[in-house]
Amino acid sequence: MSAQVAVNAVTSACKTVLASSVAKVYTTEVKTAIQKLGRPPKMVAFLANNDPAAKLYADWTAKACTDTGVDFELRQVDKEDLEDAVFQTNDDKSVDGIMIYFPVFGNRQDQYLQQIVSPAKDVEGLSHMYIQNLYHNVRYLNAENTKKSILPCTPLALVKILEYIGVYNMMLPYGNRLYGKTITIVNRSEIVGRPLAALLANDGAVVYSFDIDTVQKFTRGEGIRLRSHRVTDIHCTLEEATKMSDVVITGVPSEKYKFPVEYLKDGVICVNFSTAKNFEISVKDKASLYVPSVGKVTVMMLMRNLLRLAENGSSN
Repeated sequence: MSAQVAVNAVTSACKTVLASSVAKVYTTEVKTAIQKLGRPPKMVAFLANNDPAAKLYADWTAKACTDTGVDFELRQVDKEDLEDAVFQTNDDKSVDGIMIYFPVFGNRQDQYLQQIVSPAKDVEGLSHMYIQNLYHNVRYLNAENTKKSILPCTPLALVKILEYIGVYNMMLPYGNRLYGKTITIVNRSEIVGRPLAALLANDGAVVYSFDIDTVQKFTRGEGIRLRSHRVTDIHCTLEEATKMSDVVITGVPSEKYKFPVEYLKDGVICVNFSTAKNFEISVKDKASLYVPSVGKVTVMMLMRNLLRLAENGSSN
């Protein structure tokens, strides 16, 4: 076999998994849940910027709502009026969920805006209560375990994608389904990278988390911290971590950044959640599965979160 034929054989073994294929599974789930709820849940989304990516996300959200039967209303407001608009919608009993398309101001004021959305209507799972629950692996809001906590949409979407492609071992109990897996994440943002690392570690994975300057290792907690994960600052190169990893996940928001494909081991699973393409096409020479984007699954997680909020509210 020639070298070129060998390369082609390896390349053909890589399967590209589209976010739209994964999203279809949850479209059916959401439709069924809405029928059980007995009414279309209502979501109000606020767009207070001119960011093309935010507008695209809004368009995807609107389409997903139409496809599943969710009552969706996009409100375009001036950023200076957004705070008052959110407070008014918090008090509107006809609204089940609220989301804001970020960035708005592009600074710490955006963090404040995340926190003024009522937790009872926070479809993005960004309130302090939900974030604390995530990091401490608390899955319910009440002692009876009837009200589920809300998880941030993009980290949740990545978990569901990993479940869909078989990274999770569904034969094992919750908390162990990533046992034996090593995962590298190139992104430690507070919105996606850090919570994702925590979620994966809580399920039993060893996670190497990279940002611009530092590397952290996330592992499942032990002893009195058994319920939550443990984080350790370590000295490790991206190449060293990647050589050990069964899964590599990237989320660098720059078209200039390309993950070094030569670091990947044969048969690795690669997932990119950045709007930029962090992997060159040559990733298929190494990967067994490649997921180039996650946006449409993220939108379906919004739908699932909206239903959780509506169900939690109806059980009051």
